[in-house]
Amino acid sequence: MSSNFHFLLILVFLISLQPTISTSSSSIDLIQKTCKNTKYYDLCVSSLKSDSTSLKADTKGLATIMVKIGMVNATATNTFLSSHELVLNTTNYTNNDVVLMKKLLKDCADKYALATNALQDSLQDLNNEVYDYAYLHVMAAEDYPNVCHNGFKRNPRLDYPTQLAIREDGFKHICDVVLGILDALGW
Repeated sequence: MSSNFHFLLILVFLISLQPTISTSSSSIDLIQKTCKNTKYYDLCVSSLKSDSTSLKADTKGLATIMVKIGMVNATATNTFLSSHELVLNTTNYTNNDVVLMKKLLKDCADKYALATNALQDSLQDLNNEVYDYAYLHVMAAEDYPNVCHNGFKRNPRLDYPTQLAIREDGFKHICDVVLGILDALGW
């Protein structure tokens, strides 16, 4: 009787796991299907899989998760620029160039703060299912780093910091993923 009871208990346990197993599989399928609509499939899949809430999310939820990842990225870049962690080689610059560089970096930090705000606005739009405005806010967020980069282009004596260029590319890729997911919502 004891072995029958254990068998029954194990069987009930396994049956109770069945919906969880299929939900996880279908969730991963949704992530992969959704990410195929984006420019950066690998970034999309790895980012979404790294967030445990993505396993229970619909497409709108996946967009929300990616927007939040973008916000974290933009905030981290703002903090990076504001805290002067960026190591600059200023040996070839005049004192005026160094002052201008610091001003440009502060302007860049401000642009990343505005990018975070634009992504926050897109979250509200997603929540209200106003997908066209969510799309516009993500496009605006993606464009703020261009303003930063253009400041350096207007001052050709100053090199655009490699560390900032890497962060800019990463942020733009995240925004492109969000835009691809928003396209999948079919608004």
